[in-house]
Amino acid sequence: MPSQTARRSFSGEIRTLAVMQTATHQFNKTRIAPTPSGFLHLGNAYSFALTASLAKQTNAKILLRIDDLDRERANKLYVQDIFDTLNFLEIACDEGPRDMPDYETNWSQVHRMAIYNNALQQLKLSSEVFACQCSRTQIHTCTCRERSISLDAGNISWRLHTNHERELSIKTLNSGTIQTRLPIEMKDFVVKKKDGYPAYQLTSIVDDLHFGVDLVVRGEDLWASTIAQHYLAEALQQTDFQNITFHHHPLLMESGEKKLSKSAGATSIKYLREQGKSAAEVYEEIRRMAGHL
Repeated sequence: MPSQTARRSFSGEIRTLAVMQTATHQFNKTRIAPTPSGFLHLGNAYSFALTASLAKQTNAKILLRIDDLDRERANKLYVQDIFDTLNFLEIACDEGPRDMPDYETNWSQVHRMAIYNNALQQLKLSSEVFACQCSRTQIHTCTCRERSISLDAGNISWRLHTNHERELSIKTLNSGTIQTRLPIEMKDFVVKKKDGYPAYQLTSIVDDLHFGVDLVVRGEDLWASTIAQHYLAEALQQTDFQNITFHHHPLLMESGEKKLSKSAGATSIKYLREQGKSAAEVYEEIRRMAGHL
């Protein structure tokens, strides 16, 4: 099929673009982990294809994990778009939901709330967190750390006590182990949101360990999140998290170095499908955009 040929050609090209030293690496499992907060775009497709290529090179299985605990933004239309996009791009996952009913019945993150809550209680018992009443815009003047607000109070988030002098070790695919520290923008980051749901940094750690993921492929814009997750894993005494290898790839950009965003616009896979574009043409457009990376 033309799309399969295009995907094979594209996979060969992104190996050259993004990964130079995988010959000696073997992994158990990687994951594709989209958030259903908008229609997936060409940048998401690039990341998915790169993940699939690396999985094939390193004999890793692929888990589909849908990060849906942002309950205000999660939408069934966007969940279905994830399945439609993967099917259109002919990217097969070895584990995870196969369709919407399977996702809702077995794979939504709401089914793992007990595991997340156990991690939150561990942080509470070890005094690693404090209650915060501030919004994002107020955090720069926040004094909640010193106020000893009850963690059981209403309309509060839980923030992690952070020490930015602590050194962290992160395994990377091409650069070996990197020594780094928590960036200032991750100071006292949220682990439990005001709506009562665990925050992304915590659920990502718990899920990766729960499913046995040992290779994480994500955009370079999530480097700060990777550091924060290593910091949080230490607070949770989850030393196995240090065994996960990370690869942060460059982002596809719109003109003017603007980051692609989820929308129904001209870069969304849904829009391109509806315009009659084939998978081969979509891969060709990704190849064109990735040419400068």
